[in-house]
Amino acid sequence: MRDWLTMTAGDLGRGIERGEIDPVALAQTYLEAIDADPQTSRIYARVTHDRALAEAGAAQARAQAGRRLSPLDGVPVSWKDLFDTAGTATEAGSALLKGRVPQADAAVLRNATAMGLVCLGKTHMSELAFSGLGLNPSTATAPNVNDPEGAPGGSSSGAAASVAFNLAAAGIGSDTGGSVRIPSVWNDLVGLKTTSGRISLDGVVPLCLRFDTVGPLARSVEDAALLLAALEGKRRAPDLAGATLKGRRLAVLNTLAMDDLREAPARAFDEAVAKFREAGAVITEVEVPELVGAHALSPALFTGEAYGLWRDVIEANPDAMFGEIRDRFRAGAKVSAPDYVAAWQKLEAARVAWARATAGFDAVICPTAPILPPEVDRLMTDSEYYVTENLLTLRNTRVGNLMGLCGLTLPTGVPSCGVQLLAAPNTEEALLRLGAAAEAALA
Repeated sequence: MRDWLTMTAGDLGRGIERGEIDPVALAQTYLEAIDADPQTSRIYARVTHDRALAEAGAAQARAQAGRRLSPLDGVPVSWKDLFDTAGTATEAGSALLKGRVPQADAAVLRNATAMGLVCLGKTHMSELAFSGLGLNPSTATAPNVNDPEGAPGGSSSGAAASVAFNLAAAGIGSDTGGSVRIPSVWNDLVGLKTTSGRISLDGVVPLCLRFDTVGPLARSVEDAALLLAALEGKRRAPDLAGATLKGRRLAVLNTLAMDDLREAPARAFDEAVAKFREAGAVITEVEVPELVGAHALSPALFTGEAYGLWRDVIEANPDAMFGEIRDRFRAGAKVSAPDYVAAWQKLEAARVAWARATAGFDAVICPTAPILPPEVDRLMTDSEYYVTENLLTLRNTRVGNLMGLCGLTLPTGVPSCGVQLLAAPNTEEALLRLGAAAEAALA
């Protein structure tokens, strides 16, 4: 049964369907692993033992009756600690929300439960989801599977660690500027950033409502596709059968995304591009100069909205926050209403330019992160290092959020190095098919 801990969610679901895996035994195996693992306190904020076993028992009864709700009915997953969970504290990694216990599940958790997914518990995260590094001295900093001294990536840090350390079959996180994709890449996982507005944010603790998205962190592209369906309350997942790179047009993004790459991410990306070519993809380089101006709008767009949402809560108890994140929020105080409105107007124009420049391509590709995980100890003592590494970490993933795209990160085989595929809004099904072909080429 220990083998179950390393299986993909899809394989676990098929095992349940064939009667080879009992959902209750599966949940118990995961819960026992969670309870025994010395890293658990750094990964899970709270473990929902009773809920998991009750949901697994219901999945067991359905499986025995031949009435499973979805391909993932009975599969245990973790949830980032910003998804409301009825009767269980949801604190978004912040002492500001200590003791906050919702009375109802978030809409996306209700959908997943209706598809039979089993909730293992709530995972640690960057405070209020406002950092790509995953560092959180207020609650816990999750471990990195490749580097004991390295940051885990954020803000869905515990979500990634729960999968990478075999304490969940998949994790559900959120992505505002890269918070699903960065912890995925640094922990060698597949991460899907969905299009803004596609998955409900009802019952999700907000950061920037116009950029916040929900997405899975998983072991395979198939798992990401199955989880997307479950998060939307659908039984049928995107069809990945027969996916191929032959003749597919991929654009390497040269603007910003290839600047200041560290050696390992650069090498991993070059090797990935070569494998895509070998598999038949047509690779072209593309420039989108409007991206430079769009990135310059980030302080107005992100910090302005984030501080607007959280100002009163923060200023009522500012000393309860990790200083680096508190200061990042407070930078939003300098953003005026006219600045914010003007920034959005400029961003919409940049999105039009992006669509024009990338039309005809199946996806735009670039390194997911230009750097490897920074050192946690130095991040805690060197403020300049924290700021520069955090901004550089999120630079490439933020392209997807700024341009309103869906995005997928895949592990390249080089530890903590990934390749990112970006596609037009609401084309997740096509992106996942392309991702499945790219995953096969990288294998």
